[in-house]
Amino acid sequence: MKTLATAFAAACIAGSAQADPTVGITKSMPEATVQTENGPQVINRIQDPSHELTGEWARTSRPCPDFCIQPMVPAPGVSTIGELELLEMLQDPEAVVVDSRTSDWFQGGTIPGAINIPYTYVVDELGRLGCQPDFDGWDCAEAKRVALFCNGIWCGQSPTAIRNMIAAGYPAERISYYRGGMQVWRLLGLTVAGGG
Repeated sequence: MKTLATAFAAACIAGSAQADPTVGITKSMPEATVQTENGPQVINRIQDPSHELTGEWARTSRPCPDFCIQPMVPAPGVSTIGELELLEMLQDPEAVVVDSRTSDWFQGGTIPGAINIPYTYVVDELGRLGCQPDFDGWDCAEAKRVALFCNGIWCGQSPTAIRNMIAAGYPAERISYYRGGMQVWRLLGLTVAGGG
């Protein structure tokens, strides 16, 4: 009987530990739920404090060019944001988070709730971001608040997309840049949708 009571108590303690994550996003935010095209998705952090990045995401040195460190601000008027601000945007139904990487990278894993508009096509897709085609290209008076990201601090895909959007008439003050991208997102152990 004593063994059964001990096992029950251990199970209760284990259950409460799973309900109260060890590795939260912030002290008051253990996880965040975002709407995706497949329904609600919970974003949290990997609960294994000994987890480490491996493979492509653990690489520290990439040849420049092509993988040069990107500026903190990719264009005048654009706001650079971190993970908490990106989570707020993911939870805002009026905002759009854009994974500006090519589709092969997107399919290998992305931030839940992000849509894929590759940097090479972003100007052609401004209609998805609230702009209307007009005789001179695009009317972006009703442009949505957007955040763009790519692979990380060494990736030039989202900075290129941002500069092209602005050149096409998208208001810089409606654009945010998540500079950390997928590498920092993964480094923090945050949920990745799709891929591996």
